[in-house]
Amino acid sequence: MLRHLVVAGAVLGAVPSLAAAQATYARIADIPVEGALPASWDYTTPDPASKRVYVSHGTEVVVIDSETNQVVGRIADTPGVHGIAVGAGHVFVSAGRENRVVVADPKTLATLVKIDSGGANPDAITFDPASGHVWVFNHTGMSATEIDAATHAVVGTIPLSGTAESGQADGAGHVFVNIEDKDQIDVVDTSARKVTAHWPVSPGSSPTGLFLDRATRRLFVGAGPVMLMMDSGSGRIVSSVPICGGTDATWYDAGTHLAFSSCRDGHITVARVDGDQMTVVQTIETSPGSRTMGLDTATHRIYVSAAKPNASGARGYEPGTFHVLVYGLR
Repeated sequence: MLRHLVVAGAVLGAVPSLAAAQATYARIADIPVEGALPASWDYTTPDPASKRVYVSHGTEVVVIDSETNQVVGRIADTPGVHGIAVGAGHVFVSAGRENRVVVADPKTLATLVKIDSGGANPDAITFDPASGHVWVFNHTGMSATEIDAATHAVVGTIPLSGTAESGQADGAGHVFVNIEDKDQIDVVDTSARKVTAHWPVSPGSSPTGLFLDRATRRLFVGAGPVMLMMDSGSGRIVSSVPICGGTDATWYDAGTHLAFSSCRDGHITVARVDGDQMTVVQTIETSPGSRTMGLDTATHRIYVSAAKPNASGARGYEPGTFHVLVYGLR
């Protein structure tokens, strides 16, 4: 969907021109999610091809139609859901409480099979279209497990150097994993089946969100208090910008040249990428506790999970108040 911006009296209509414009995000929808489940969540994964958005929520995955902004279904029985990946005609969900990966049919949303994750507390999960494999990153298990997406067979599990957060595959024999407790990224050689490098994220720390732009070979890393742009061939930090507090998700949109880090303090930092430079261009106000998000690269919309904090002031959220905020360019 094309977005239009007015800059110095000129209307810029083509998406590539957004990189040169002062793009601004604003809230365009608030999607209620009915149900009495406790308001807990983690990753959100838009699938532009199917016009769906998959949102983790406690023990289920909520499925939203990105055209109508309506909940159209749920993938049930995913206890402790963290990450969601779409590929090879299936939806893959990490169920952290039972150390399994749930494989679901995207048409019926029924569970087809559950696969042993190969380690404790599977967290982030990603699909590599080049190999047709899924990678699940076992947080406290300190490992990465490779699964054949077509056969659902476990290819193997590779030890990591510490607690695993987000990971990305480059489609050329490497997987990059944020190691939260070591302030570094582990580089996995998928042929050798081992970690071959450790890249520090200083001046950042506790890296969580991670996104790889294969075209530019740039890694975008959310590592409070900064977002880093790193060369995926060498680990060299190319640029960094200060971000909001308590980040847990980072995305990059090649169509707009904008990078995003969402934070627990109720904000998203937006940075424009110009070659080897990043510049903060906006801070979006979201909702306290909304540390994760998903980016639809077709519509350039951002989806943010949120809930009403407990009225008593106690930690957590009011049951039945879970909803999804949608932000779009204007």
